[in-house]
Amino acid sequence: MSAENDRDLRIQTEVREELEWTPDVDAAGIGVAVDHGTVALSGELANYGQRVAAVKAALRVRGVRAVLDDMTVHPRADRPITETDIAKEVERALRGAVNVPATVKVEIEGHTVRLLGDVDWAFQREAAEKTVHYLRGVYEVDNQIALGVRPSAADTDRRIQRALARNAQLAADSIVVEVVGSTVILTGTVNSFAAKRQAERAAWGSPHVAEVDNRLEIRAG
Repeated sequence: MSAENDRDLRIQTEVREELEWTPDVDAAGIGVAVDHGTVALSGELANYGQRVAAVKAALRVRGVRAVLDDMTVHPRADRPITETDIAKEVERALRGAVNVPATVKVEIEGHTVRLLGDVDWAFQREAAEKTVHYLRGVYEVDNQIALGVRPSAADTDRRIQRALARNAQLAADSIVVEVVGSTVILTGTVNSFAAKRQAERAAWGSPHVAEVDNRLEIRAG
């Protein structure tokens, strides 16, 4: 058996263990397959929140380079949940979230929640999506929230590189930052998907960034 196959088997075992370790995931209903560090998750889950949590759990495992989400949501409900029910739940949750501005709008199509509008910061866009993850009747979230126009700055790349260097989870000298207009391009290598995500978040911290093109590669673990 090749070293690559051994690595995939190790990843498969550890992903299954991580799913079982995650309290808000029903691991028994999830299938795990691994090919060259890419994990494919399949099966049926009771809600969209479990689906999101399962993907995050797999991405936490050392050596995972990407996750393919082939899972579906089939909730076990005592009564049917209508689009009106979902809309009321979503509106109530978003309006009660202090980090989601009123500019966020919602469309409901079946059990899919489509988030629209624009916000000033990427964390507000993420907050809106997280707010509706666990709501009753939500099977899918389509986040189309846009960022407002961002002014460019000549020192954006330098300031992002300094932010990366301050982060204890990152080896900043292995990450290259390039800025084209208001788009940041990250290249280089990191040790894990968590580090890749951390670098992207650091880039989003700049007030001059409208898009992050994260091309960082994960070293084989």
